[in-house]
Amino acid sequence: MNIANLIDQIKNHPDYDKAGMILCHNGVVRGTSRDGRKVSGLSISVDYETLQQVVDEHKKRPGIIEILVEIVAGKDLAVGDDVMHLVVAGDIREHVISTLSDTLNAIKSTVTSKTEFFSE
Repeated sequence: MNIANLIDQIKNHPDYDKAGMILCHNGVVRGTSRDGRKVSGLSISVDYETLQQVVDEHKKRPGIIEILVEIVAGKDLAVGDDVMHLVVAGDIREHVISTLSDTLNAIKSTVTSKTEFFSE
């Protein structure tokens, strides 16, 4: 995974001249779970068909030029490892910020599931 490569792909998009913003999310493995337990790592599974549907749906929003996603799936990740890169390009910040947030929330709720490994 390389977020710079995703940005380069967007910069080569035929409609890049319409972009006023590229916004990136870099999800990493956190050292504690939401309930405060110490985490040693995690594993992610991805529903790629649903991921494509989510991306396609959000690309239709006003002003959005491109949405690119990379998710590390099928391997054990350690604390600090990158889990997901999400890059959204669009015309104005109101369009791009809301689209990144909504896309990220849709991915987390309908596309991925995680198994956390605890240190205790």
